[in-house]
Amino acid sequence: MQDFTANETKPPNILVVDDEDNIRFLFEKAMKKVGYDCRVTENGAQALAALAEETFDLVISDINMPGMDGIELSKRILQTYSSDIIVMTGKVRSYHYHEIINIGVSDFVEKPFAIQELILRVNRVLRERRLKQAAKQSHNELRKAYIDSIHRLVMASEFKDEDTGDHIVRIGEYSSMMATKLGWPQQEVEIIGYAAPMHDVGKIGIPDKIMLKPGKLTYEEFAIMKTHTTIGARLLSRSDSEILKMAREIALCHHEKYNGQGYPNRISGEEIPVSGRIVAIADTFDALTSKRPYKDPYPPEMAFDIIQKEKGEHFDPRITDLFVDHFDEFLKIRETIGEFGEVDLVNFMLSERDQESIAT
Repeated sequence: MQDFTANETKPPNILVVDDEDNIRFLFEKAMKKVGYDCRVTENGAQALAALAEETFDLVISDINMPGMDGIELSKRILQTYSSDIIVMTGKVRSYHYHEIINIGVSDFVEKPFAIQELILRVNRVLRERRLKQAAKQSHNELRKAYIDSIHRLVMASEFKDEDTGDHIVRIGEYSSMMATKLGWPQQEVEIIGYAAPMHDVGKIGIPDKIMLKPGKLTYEEFAIMKTHTTIGARLLSRSDSEILKMAREIALCHHEKYNGQGYPNRISGEEIPVSGRIVAIADTFDALTSKRPYKDPYPPEMAFDIIQKEKGEHFDPRITDLFVDHFDEFLKIRETIGEFGEVDLVNFMLSERDQESIAT
């Protein structure tokens, strides 16, 4: 009797590994009888070769085999492939149940056994596999929708200041790259990649006449502009999401300076969350090399010099060194995401607003 649903056009694919001819013959016949595809191999080396050639939903392996035993084979499979595993043993006292399960196999069967029992166990493992895959797909779809919603929110804020959404994509890429270089765990790298693009979400609360002003901002206008940090933090507060928690600290702190002369809270050094120190450099580099309503893009060389000179003042020294050492990777991201034209370094001039922002 088949144990896969009608909408599954392809039956489960099973690999049997056993050095006994009669066991292989019995398993192959039984698996095909219930409608599953089945391939048999004599040892671990053959099994690994088969796995390299095609995908198997389930591997059924004996433990006691010459050469590579079933435990070693299972470990190698679990390191590289997504197959579930059932192991068989006639010496359960030699391989305690918890030891077998702890390496990550789905089940084990003690010899001798009835073929009906094996089929029931195979069906159970495959059913659980399908449920896990369905749950993972659902989780991935929810996560995708969640990230998409965040991206659209950020895009709404960026429409005032950006020609496209490429800026926020690059900020995520720069930040992820730097977090990786700093040795962050992969999960944290992914979180900052999603959180960093929300750094300027508070700009949605800044009037267009200030955001789009081509000339120098007045003292009062600049004071209003600086509130985008606190507006963003309020928008992103009170969430249990790790992404939004980091996004909040980035929105609040990415204009703080290492020397304590930034805003909004004039905190300094290690008081500034490392995520904010990372995005401070990422945002500055991208803003300098991008066109704005009030300025033309800076040449990359000038952006490099400005950031390097601000080591220990505006920027964290360690992260500044990382920027300098991996400047080619920053340039690659800048050149491959969005427009990035040549800038005439000889005739380049700073706008009034640029001069003000650099001075402050």
